[in-house]
Amino acid sequence: MQTITKYIGVVIFALFAQFSIGQTLLNGLGGIEYSNPKTYEIGGITIDGVQHLDANAIILLSGLTVGDEITVPGDQITKALRNLWKQKLFSDIKIYATKIVGNTIFLSIKLEERPRLSKFVFKGVSKSQADNLRESIHLIRGKIVTENLITNTENIVRNYFIGKGYLNTKVDISQKIDTLINNSIILTITVDRGSRVKIKEITFHGNNSIKAGKLKKAMRDTKEKSPFRIFSSSKFIESDYKTDKAGVIAKYNEEGYRDAKIVTDTVYVSDKGKKKKTVNIEITVEEGNRFYFRNITFVGNTKYTSAQLHQILGIEKGDVFNQAELETKVYINHNGRDISGLYQDDGYLSFQIEPVEVYVENDSIDFEIRMNEGKRYRVRTVSVIGNVKTNDHVIMREIRTRPGDLFNRSDIIRTQRELSQIGLFDPEKLSVNPTPNPQDATVDLEYIVEEKPIDQIELSGAFGAGRIVGTLGFSLNNFSIKNAFKKGGWQPTPAGDGQKLSIRAQANGLFIRSYTLSFTEPWLGGKKPNSLTVSANHMIQSNGVKRFITDENGDKVTNPDRRDIKISRLAIGYGRKVRWPDDYFSYLIEGSYSLYNLNNYGTLFNFSEGRANNISAQFVVQRNSTDQLIYPRLGSSIKFSVKASLPYSLFDGIDDYTPLSDAEKYKWVEYHKWKFTSSWFTTLSGNGKLVLNTRAGFGFLGFYNSQIGQAPFERFYLGGVALNGWAIDGREIIALRGYDDLSLSSNTGSSIISKYTAEIRYPLSLNPTATVFGLAFAEAGNTWEEFKDFNPFEVKRSAGIGVRIFLPMFGMLGLDYGVGFDEVELSPLFQPGTGQFHFSIGMNFGEL
Repeated sequence: MQTITKYIGVVIFALFAQFSIGQTLLNGLGGIEYSNPKTYEIGGITIDGVQHLDANAIILLSGLTVGDEITVPGDQITKALRNLWKQKLFSDIKIYATKIVGNTIFLSIKLEERPRLSKFVFKGVSKSQADNLRESIHLIRGKIVTENLITNTENIVRNYFIGKGYLNTKVDISQKIDTLINNSIILTITVDRGSRVKIKEITFHGNNSIKAGKLKKAMRDTKEKSPFRIFSSSKFIESDYKTDKAGVIAKYNEEGYRDAKIVTDTVYVSDKGKKKKTVNIEITVEEGNRFYFRNITFVGNTKYTSAQLHQILGIEKGDVFNQAELETKVYINHNGRDISGLYQDDGYLSFQIEPVEVYVENDSIDFEIRMNEGKRYRVRTVSVIGNVKTNDHVIMREIRTRPGDLFNRSDIIRTQRELSQIGLFDPEKLSVNPTPNPQDATVDLEYIVEEKPIDQIELSGAFGAGRIVGTLGFSLNNFSIKNAFKKGGWQPTPAGDGQKLSIRAQANGLFIRSYTLSFTEPWLGGKKPNSLTVSANHMIQSNGVKRFITDENGDKVTNPDRRDIKISRLAIGYGRKVRWPDDYFSYLIEGSYSLYNLNNYGTLFNFSEGRANNISAQFVVQRNSTDQLIYPRLGSSIKFSVKASLPYSLFDGIDDYTPLSDAEKYKWVEYHKWKFTSSWFTTLSGNGKLVLNTRAGFGFLGFYNSQIGQAPFERFYLGGVALNGWAIDGREIIALRGYDDLSLSSNTGSSIISKYTAEIRYPLSLNPTATVFGLAFAEAGNTWEEFKDFNPFEVKRSAGIGVRIFLPMFGMLGLDYGVGFDEVELSPLFQPGTGQFHFSIGMNFGEL
């Protein structure tokens, strides 16, 4: 009886100890007296209750080791429990004494593991948002679910939507036991975004020298709510707001207020509703005094004189202090020369420069520009990484830095531009990694490229006007004719030499058949950037009647009801890049021959029967300094071209063409065609995304002989976005959005055209697999028949918005909504002020 009483007392004492200090040390034997602590040697430790964790690792984490001496009761057991609780892996921990032999004690650590994640689901979010969140929260199957994990997940999800302007986002994570997997739970992440919080009003106080409008403009991402804001939102994002407050101070610094600071700022809810949809921002500034540059001296310069450096710096005594301008002229100037570039273009790779304020007196500042010129470096090696399909020589021929040359920063920048222009690589991923070798003053240059999908394959069918049009074609823009005849060169197509091959066929039963083939070698001979282009196409368009029929005698004869036109064209062009007036210039010389064979084919060419021969030569000179192909941000493209046939009427011996039919007049087509186009790209935002593109173009089609008059070929057609794939007479179809297709020129086309366009563009995605940008446009244009009627300011105006999507497999796709503002004499049913949608395929229509 005494033994039983003693055992019950031990159990009660042990339970009390577990409750009070979080530890349990029990022994079913009578060898432990909790009122009389005793020292034992640990003879063994076992782990009970774990499935996914290593027993030895748990023992190690506990701090208990076989052979150690412990006091029971004592601090060692409490410490072991605390060590295990710190791991946050268990929901319950107990330590038992399973056996005592003399002074040796055997322990058992009984654990209950925290549940593990089997899966998680989102509620209240879109699929794309859920995909983005999965990448951020890093929840994986089998991960231990802790309170910290739940809290972190809630914060990540909430901050994701707060970053998108949903400041009132609420996140609730519920747990449910997974009955299919032992000790596992399912997490359901429910998101209530609420309304997006926008900025109603931004108010400045204390700005006596700079208007509030300029300060608001300096805040690039924090904008007031406005129905006219298309390319920037007015959502409030805390991180952007902090950055934009620095932009306000930078604006003051640009105006000479070097001590300007924000004294106070506050953001508060402006609407009284429960949803809190808008906030107001109030910013109080302290402008301080306006400062001016005074004396600027150069220290450490031996290569160039101070007078030469002052000329590049371009800052005079008495100019308003502008920290941004100073840093631009010292470090890097995208619009001109800078001091760092002057040295680094002459080999001084390790050149260092620092402008230092040395004296401030009243409103004037003296600067000392300290320089360490260092050594002149030469290029030792040039290498390329990242190209998989493209052969190295295709890249190396565009690189302007050669082994043995002095290091030149401008050549590196220009090389990146040239690699972008060839269209094989993602322009957003181009970079260069210079590795200097100070021991011998050399540098290794490693250019990094990432190829993008560029080949296009077209297999399509369309139904319209009771007919089906089928198209089969492909364009290989990194073709290799050499690999076409090489074993293993088809993977799946011969590629790698930067050549372009395009084959296309279209058919509409008996009505239309068209075949096109073109090939371009951009580096003819492989040593110089001289291009060769060969193209050929053949088209047959008819009234759908069979060409041959069988007569009553069973013979195959020509069908008298057949009406058709056959057009065959062959063109060869030679292009060359030149270095004068600068190395952005190139020219193209092209010769072409087109044969038109008409068989009772209406009045499309002022005649319906006969042949017309169009032999012409074209000369094109172009200056293109744009930084990339698909979404240019900087640079310009200016092109002048003249295309002409021989003046046959001067030597054909015919004095009077009056009695001749049109078929006889145009048997040998004669004309001269002049065009000028320009396109300028200007960055409007500091991040380089918002871009203004302005374009202007003029075209004139002339004739040699007034008796023959204007040829019915090569004319201009303006209006709408006509998707006409059958430009059978050499016509140029020019888009003018907001008007009906081809409505701004006569049915037979026009001989004079002018067009002007301004577009503001903003990218929605610069991913090379799907480049997307929105735009707002205003454009104007018109056509005329004679020079006496030509007035470049008498134009039809329109405006609208649109989106462009570039998919490598299909090219550029466009959707525009335009409104035409002027009446159209040739289309009296057109109502000015009405809008219409336009769908386009391809980079441009015509060349204006």
